Amino acid sequence: MNYIEELKNYHPRNEQEIADREMILSYIKTFPDTILTRENNFAHITAASMIFNKNRDKVLMVYHNIYRSWSWTGGHADGDSDMLLVAVKEAKEETGIQNLKVINAGSDKNYMAAVDVLPVWGHVKKGKYVSSHLHLNFSYLFEADEKESLHIKEDENSQVGWILIKELKEKVTEPDMIPVYEKLIALGT
Repeated sequence: MNYIEELKNYHPRNEQEIADREMILSYIKTFPDTILTRENNFAHITAASMIFNKNRDKVLMVYHNIYRSWSWTGGHADGDSDMLLVAVKEAKEETGIQNLKVINAGSDKNYMAAVDVLPVWGHVKKGKYVSSHLHLNFSYLFEADEKESLHIKEDENSQVGWILIKELKEKVTEPDMIPVYEKLIALGT
């Protein structure tokens, strides 16, 4: 599904999502030619996922090299307009997992589980400084088999593993991401 249709059809769950959805739609209108690419230095579309085991007591996460924290999987649209496919691609690249089953947290035709405007603070990536900007994020929920083999993506993460949901707050060192993860976990469990 086209990301603009998906966003317009998404039913926000709270005031934060109402405001963030409107902000994202405004950015899309303002930057129609670059919002799906990193060429837009102010903000760009991203897709992320929370991946649950079958028992729904663990989530598959990566230890992110830049943020030095356990994190969900996800990444930039890089020109792709199908955010569900972006989320699947990023999850597979970052963890090695190959079999993902989407969990429908939205409507029958819209699998998006959440929408968030996330600040990204200035950092160095591949030897180059990246200025602070916003990720206009579409989130999805998946289920995967804990027995599937995993691998790291060395340029992005240094660990991949299943984390007990009850231990998540101890593992995640980005306090601003805890409410985002908790919102998705509540939808998936």
